[in-house]
Amino acid sequence: MRDVLAELADRVDRGETVGVGTVVATFSSAPRPPGAAMLVGADGAVVGSVSGGCVEGAVYELAQEVVEHDRPVLQRYGVTDDDAFAVGLTCGGIIDVYVEPVNRDTFPELPEVLHTVQAQEPVAIATIVEHPEWVGRRLIVWPDRVSGDIPSARARDAIADDARGLLATGRSGTLHYGPDGQRRGEGMAVFVNSFEPPPRMLVFGAIDFAAAVARLGAFLGYRVTVCDARPVFATKSRFPDADEVVVDWPHRYLAAQADAGKLDERTVVAVLTHDPKFDVPLLEVALRLKLGYVGAMGSRRTHDDRLRRLREAGLTEGELAGLASPIGLDLGARTPEETAVSIAAEIIALRWGGGGERLARTDGSIHK
Repeated sequence: MRDVLAELADRVDRGETVGVGTVVATFSSAPRPPGAAMLVGADGAVVGSVSGGCVEGAVYELAQEVVEHDRPVLQRYGVTDDDAFAVGLTCGGIIDVYVEPVNRDTFPELPEVLHTVQAQEPVAIATIVEHPEWVGRRLIVWPDRVSGDIPSARARDAIADDARGLLATGRSGTLHYGPDGQRRGEGMAVFVNSFEPPPRMLVFGAIDFAAAVARLGAFLGYRVTVCDARPVFATKSRFPDADEVVVDWPHRYLAAQADAGKLDERTVVAVLTHDPKFDVPLLEVALRLKLGYVGAMGSRRTHDDRLRRLREAGLTEGELAGLASPIGLDLGARTPEETAVSIAAEIIALRWGGGGERLARTDGSIHK
């Protein structure tokens, strides 16, 4: 949804009613995660995707019907021998797509939600997708307040509490309650779409490899910072894809960011300096934080020397186990761009539990 939010707000602001399909649940080898969204405008234009091409045609037609009849629909798309090619979902997965008409009346909080997301502040949209009477009603949940049209105070309180839990961990998903928001029971399903600030990628070392890593990090949706203590190298012109370029000693900058609460368990740190006077103090800080990934560039000789220095600095074996060094997967990379791909591949594999093997040589589900 994040990818299409600005387009949706723009069309709604112009008075348009837009058909919006959102993936609210996935099963087996589904191609897109919960929260993936697709818009169908009044002019027939399509923005976004719910399945990477598998069921877009069916969702397109359903979105037009939903707008015409002004009635949201929860639709399941799956595979059987009879309907796989008729629907187009041939990957073996199952997805639930909630399709709704969105306009100024159905989503009056949309401009404020867009402003929150663009300010990189957290917010969650909780939409009732199953209920005898309340389908389509919504609750917008910020860390300190809520807004919406759900009539039951009990349901509002339960949904707000659980949505904040999902928002804190950056997850989107469907919650189930009794018809009035009871914690036990069935009758109401609520999809919570979390919009947290994008994860951070901190690249230390203003070298040519850093430019390639910054470019790929931005492509993957990270907010990228390049940091180096040498002002002649750490310039915005050398790193146009980075969101910010900082001149500071790496360990000092990282410690300050941690103290300010600007790092979390999604944060990626790539140490590309392979210079002990930068690397060791920086890794002393990084490996003692709860981060998503800490990798360091260098040869195997550099790696062995780095471990020796870190042990002398007092790091435990458990802390050292969190270091990805030498950085990246073995892709046979040579150029900065190829090396950046190998680093990104390792980050993705660790994030989602992939093994890094060729899929042609593995069995079982592709999407874990």
